[in-house]
Amino acid sequence: MSSSTDAQGGLRADGIDVLGADVWRERERRHRERVDALLADHLDRRARGIAHPVEDFLFTYYSHRPAQLRRWHPGPGVLLAGPTAQAPASNWYREAAGTDADGRAVRGTTLDLDAFAARRGSTVDFVRGLLGAVQERPAHLGCFGLHEWAMVYRLPADEVRHAQVPLRLGTQGTDRVVESHRIRCSHYDAFRFFTEAARPRNRLQPTRESQTALDQPGCLHANMDLYKWAYKLSPGVPGELVVDCFELAKDIRELDMRASPYDLREHGYEPVAIETPEGKAAYVEAQRAFAERAGGLRARLLEVCDRLRPEPVEPGERAVDGG
Repeated sequence: MSSSTDAQGGLRADGIDVLGADVWRERERRHRERVDALLADHLDRRARGIAHPVEDFLFTYYSHRPAQLRRWHPGPGVLLAGPTAQAPASNWYREAAGTDADGRAVRGTTLDLDAFAARRGSTVDFVRGLLGAVQERPAHLGCFGLHEWAMVYRLPADEVRHAQVPLRLGTQGTDRVVESHRIRCSHYDAFRFFTEAARPRNRLQPTRESQTALDQPGCLHANMDLYKWAYKLSPGVPGELVVDCFELAKDIRELDMRASPYDLREHGYEPVAIETPEGKAAYVEAQRAFAERAGGLRARLLEVCDRLRPEPVEPGERAVDGG
């Protein structure tokens, strides 16, 4: 049996990383501390009933609850040594045997790949197909975040989504920005929130069915959705990767709203004035950086997909809807 020590402190044997109890418990502890720090402000606001126009999106649009994000999972091909590894109630895991770094036989638990494939295989196939297609495309930059402007175009003030936040240019000024730009939004889950008046102004008419054909790596919302795809595959995705995707979504959301028509200065966000040449340049620079960062995370998620479901999809097998 060939083996080699891995970077996480375990022993890789027969394709399985064996983590000693002290190693995986430390990773679990660090994961929880990291998540607690990221969620502290949100949980405090939630306890006091205070809404936030930027960060609440991460917990309302996305369905992963804080308690779920806090739970650490090792991902596929990892054996957690020790009798207390993973709660018995977790039916995603099975008992397994391995060899520790000292050559001793150990028992523990590992993700049950057969059970995961049986119950979640179509989800893996969809995610792998979507992310693989996006990863192969060049990034199209310069949409300038106009999707947020199109979501309020010609709406009465009391119907605007964040009605408690003023529009930076007012209703008429916001409408003029939409009318003076060419909108090319390729992401269905942004386009579906356009106002009826704004929809015909979009050069594309994305649908759920065209998502794999249209999503591209420069799109802020497609890159935020890496978080969605990571948690939809939980517990198959390592906890650290899920949180990396959450942090990316959190950072992108800030740019998304700073470039929006809303005036968020009272909340501490300086606007990216995309109606000006300087604002457009700043937006493209940030968009390019996020595309590069997302590319690395997308590649890691694709690797996880390949480990979760190494067999090719059977002809005629249906993938899940991407919503």
